[in-house]
Amino acid sequence: MVIGLGIVAGILLLWFVIVWIRDVNRFVTVEYEIEVEGLKKPCTLLLLSDLHNKRYGKKNQRLAETIRNLSADAILVAGDMYTSKSGGGFDAAVELFEQIAGKCPIYYANGNHEHKTRVHKDVFGTMYEDYWKEMDKLGIRPLCNEHVWLPEYGMDICGLEIGREYFKRLRKQPFAEHYLEQTIGTPRKDACQVLIAHNPDYFPEYAEWGADVVVSGHVHGGVVRLPRLGGVLSPALHLFPQYDGGLFQEKGAFMVLGRGLGMHTIPVRMWNPGELPVIHLVPKRVSEKA
Repeated sequence: MVIGLGIVAGILLLWFVIVWIRDVNRFVTVEYEIEVEGLKKPCTLLLLSDLHNKRYGKKNQRLAETIRNLSADAILVAGDMYTSKSGGGFDAAVELFEQIAGKCPIYYANGNHEHKTRVHKDVFGTMYEDYWKEMDKLGIRPLCNEHVWLPEYGMDICGLEIGREYFKRLRKQPFAEHYLEQTIGTPRKDACQVLIAHNPDYFPEYAEWGADVVVSGHVHGGVVRLPRLGGVLSPALHLFPQYDGGLFQEKGAFMVLGRGLGMHTIPVRMWNPGELPVIHLVPKRVSEKA
């Protein structure tokens, strides 16, 4: 009996190891179609987030090739493409962008790791500045609490960077009064307002602000995903977080939460491969009167 239980335990352990190795070394594409008011014509967006220096193939060739083969009008980056580690690097992210820059416009909003290296120069030195020198060479547009207007599509894209106090563990720190308006101004009411916001926990606040479409990352799909229960753990150490990955809707707004492409503190992905979301935005159809 004991020997039998040992064999079963060994098989289960081997299975978990196989799933773990497989999922940390693969990624999938997922597609969403969202009808949006104010949009002038269809637009396809790719979402990149949470690479954390991960490489898929030599110099990220496998990931770059997939991106190049997808027909996109713009690429949105929701942050954490490298990891804020003293003495760390960002080569994997640069290698990826070197292969996809120029294919279409790339709009990049910082995650908490880019933000951390930007504000704590005493720890990270010139890491942030050095990274953005490379991005600037490639023509990648930073959106650090800035907007870019795309008149052809009737679309405004805004990149939000929030303070570190809004990434606390165990509890959600409420935004200060009028925080979003003071940080990124007011949304366009006559257009499709897209918001790149790394932390998805504030989706209700983003919707209240006036975003039509939010793209986020940060949660890594919950690290491990279980049937019916979804993602198990968020970076804030919340078990089975409400926002773990996928498409969400709130107050007329939509959020595409990418499950990210890499990992850092917890080097695990199980039943949760890296993810490359493809977002098809289409003008909202006007219903015919009876």
